Amino acid sequence: MKALKTEAKVENLQQVLGFLEEYLEEMNCPPRLLMQLQIALEELYTNICFYAYEPLTGDALVVLDHNESVLKVYLIDHGIPFDPTAKEDPDIYLDAAERPIGGLGIYMVKQIVDRMDYSRVGDMNILCLTKDLNREIANVKI
Repeated sequence: MKALKTEAKVENLQQVLGFLEEYLEEMNCPPRLLMQLQIALEELYTNICFYAYEPLTGDALVVLDHNESVLKVYLIDHGIPFDPTAKEDPDIYLDAAERPIGGLGIYMVKQIVDRMDYSRVGDMNILCLTKDLNREIANVKI
C-alpha cells in the first residue's frame, strides 16, 4: 500500500498521476489499464480540487493498494459531503444541447472501474475505486 497527500490544487494533478503511474508500473500493469485509471483519477481528483473545499482549499489523500486480483484506489478529503455514487447517470443518448451540464465525468469513471463505493466517516469523504485485475488480464488480446 502506498499513499500520497497533496494540497487539493489542479497544479498537483501531474504529481498525483505520476504517483499512480509509478505504482502501476511496479505491478507490470497493462498500458491500457494505466490509461483508463489515469482518466478516472484525473476526473475525481479535479472534482476534489474544484468543489470539495470551495472557496477555500484543503488536502486530498490518494491511497493505492492491491493484491493478486484486485486494485483499490482510495480518494480521501475533508471537504463538503459528496457521494458520487448517488449521482444519477446522465442520459448519454440525449443531444448535447438537451443534456443537463455535469455528471459525464462520474459516469465515465463508473464505466472504467468495476466498483465505486463512498462513505462519509466523521468529516472525511472516502471514495474507493475497485478494479478486478483478473478480469482485465483476461480481456487482453494476444
